[in-house]
Amino acid sequence: MANVVLVGAQWGDEGKAKVTDLLAKNAHVIVRYQGGSNAGHTVAVDGEIYKFHLIPSGILYKDKFAVIGPGTVIDPKILLSEIEDLKRRGIAVGGLKVSTAAHVTMPYHLAIDQAEDRGRGTKKIGTTGRGIGPTYADKADRFGIRMADLIDPIELEERVNWLVPRKNVILERLYSLPPEDPKKVYEEYREYGEKLKPFVTDTSALIFDAIKNKKNILFEGAQGTLLDLDHGTYPYVTSSNPVAGGACIGAGIGPTVVDRVIGISKAYTTRVGEGPFPTEVFGREADELRATGTTWAEFGTTTGRPRRVGWLDAVLLKYAVRVNGLDCLAVTKLDVLDSMEEINICIAYEDTLTGAKYYDLPLFSGVFKRVKPIYETLPGWKSSTNECRTREELPENAKKYLNRIQELLDTSIAIVSVGQKREHTIIIEDPIHGPKRVLQKT
Repeated sequence: MANVVLVGAQWGDEGKAKVTDLLAKNAHVIVRYQGGSNAGHTVAVDGEIYKFHLIPSGILYKDKFAVIGPGTVIDPKILLSEIEDLKRRGIAVGGLKVSTAAHVTMPYHLAIDQAEDRGRGTKKIGTTGRGIGPTYADKADRFGIRMADLIDPIELEERVNWLVPRKNVILERLYSLPPEDPKKVYEEYREYGEKLKPFVTDTSALIFDAIKNKKNILFEGAQGTLLDLDHGTYPYVTSSNPVAGGACIGAGIGPTVVDRVIGISKAYTTRVGEGPFPTEVFGREADELRATGTTWAEFGTTTGRPRRVGWLDAVLLKYAVRVNGLDCLAVTKLDVLDSMEEINICIAYEDTLTGAKYYDLPLFSGVFKRVKPIYETLPGWKSSTNECRTREELPENAKKYLNRIQELLDTSIAIVSVGQKREHTIIIEDPIHGPKRVLQKT
């Protein structure tokens, strides 16, 4: 293997956990480099369903390090719940390592997050309400509590006693919410710190040591490219950097370490929360995309909300190829399209106000929210792909669909997923050592 960054190429929920699980088999260290418990990764292994929010899904393999890096924010209550669930199901957690520098989501972060999004009214972002944005805001404002503080009772008490009264002013005066009790917050989080202390370490040093010893490292992002704070469809974004460049900062390594970047895209497009979505469909079309195929139906792992669904958007994906430097693509949920008579691909946008056409993502939010898609329509294949294990076994029209995606993106498709289980996967080319940006016809 090599040192590989795995990123979502759309608005998140692309099926990254399954591809992470696939590639983690040959990795020694799996690193989650950003985001928090707002992420949701679901993996099916040996008839068991595992749902992760913070722990890298690579924990399901023995004798590997599953690292939660300094770029993440951690709700200790949720992290402990995941640890206990894994233990209860016989999964060893000794390889879990949590960065001393990762920031902690506190109870006032959750309260503020939920109140702020309600207060936006028609301008709401549609956050998960997990306190992620306020945690990152405190980090940037240098008011944060880090994991190193959480496991140090003296430092934790000092910071809680100083911070909670200040947050209470916001809770009470701005949002008319009840105040937090500093003593109760301290006692609760001191106990979390005691339980998590065995897992907390300098993860950057651990990763650096693995690099020196020629170990294979998989860097796993949460959410997706178009939710990136700097490069996404702002303001309808997350509060961190899911793009490939975020792996360096969020894991604590230099860019020369990264050998390859793999993007994950569904065979169509989905989005959770608010914000423009040019290819979104409704009614019967949406129902078909949301609930058909042999993969999980389109409901958020974290929120349970039905995902908004639409046709594949090649304009967005071209942008993701560019800002991430993608070497190849993994396409998931191809089986969801098995029953479609015709399949649309968005190849450009038209501005409904000016009539201008865009073949690249318009970076003006006023333009992006009013564009309509220009589609190219391909015939469907009307047969199951679920049992296909090689590209030769795919229906002819499915091959043509994948080939057209490659041509539009000028990027090869290395992996195709045709179901929820590990074995429902087609490897078209070696995603780690395969040729860079050389199209492989299917």
